[in-house]
Amino acid sequence: MFQKNISLRTLNTFGIAATAKQFLEVTSLETLEEIVSSHKDLFILSGGSNILLTQDIDKPVIYLNTKGIEIIDKNRDSVWIKAQAGENWHEFVCWCLEKNFGGLENLSLIPGNVGTSPMQNIGAYGVEIKDCFESLEAMEISSGEIRNFTTDDCAFGYRESVFKNTLKGQFIILNVTFKLTAKNHKINDDYGAIKEQLKIANIVDPGINDISRAVIAIRQSKLPDPKEIGNSGSFFKNPVISTIHFLKLQTMHPNIPHYALSEEQIKVPAGWLVEKCGFKGKRFGDAGVHKNQALVLVNYKNAQGKDILALARTIQKTVSQEFEIDLEMEVNII
Repeated sequence: MFQKNISLRTLNTFGIAATAKQFLEVTSLETLEEIVSSHKDLFILSGGSNILLTQDIDKPVIYLNTKGIEIIDKNRDSVWIKAQAGENWHEFVCWCLEKNFGGLENLSLIPGNVGTSPMQNIGAYGVEIKDCFESLEAMEISSGEIRNFTTDDCAFGYRESVFKNTLKGQFIILNVTFKLTAKNHKINDDYGAIKEQLKIANIVDPGINDISRAVIAIRQSKLPDPKEIGNSGSFFKNPVISTIHFLKLQTMHPNIPHYALSEEQIKVPAGWLVEKCGFKGKRFGDAGVHKNQALVLVNYKNAQGKDILALARTIQKTVSQEFEIDLEMEVNII
């Protein structure tokens, strides 16, 4: 049933040429139940968009490629959509927009699949998964039981969830249900970049499709296409520092961008910190930092995962020395 020694290069957005000693593509719940009943130590691979493979995978690799989108409930104002884990995220967002369902438009063009979206509470331009999340079903690997998770169960945080912490590696997300607007959509256009893009397009009263097109244009202008240059989007989390620390930095860097979370905490863009340390556009062999967005580490062709990781650690060390800020990796290191 399992294939042996399969390259994972095309199944991770960094394009790292790691090998799965055992590999199986799963397209049905029945097959997954069969595998879980006989294998308890598995590596689950879905969109491959938030991982950095630094070694070959010895444990059996399950490539979850289940498909299906369905409307499970609807009223005058809202609609509940269930999508299977293997659905491509951006294609799912486009499906919702075609039906005039609102809520996910700010998350257009994010790489990956539906099943991995709750794991790190993906977010962009003022919206996170948790804002439209209703529930998900996940299979416990140890028992094979299917459990329903609510928003509270998922313990969502900034690029965090229970599946990245206390339950890491214990569950396989099967499907996700979202509650979206069927009318009277809430337009999230507060971000300056979105406002600028709408202005360029001469749009003064944007709809959800206008927001999606603006976000796509912004992302395409700043972020490299993983099909052309291997990457995993934002590599580091935007750090949160104390107001006292921020004010100290501001005396040395008056134009430091920031966002106040409270009177005591300030969020600072990680990309700005990396750029200020001189890494933007720099290349180290086939590993590098993208020329348009310092938050994105890239594989120009043949970098190994350990090369990308070494660069990331060098960046962390330099930012720590320069700003006394510890950058946290957003990408999962395997």
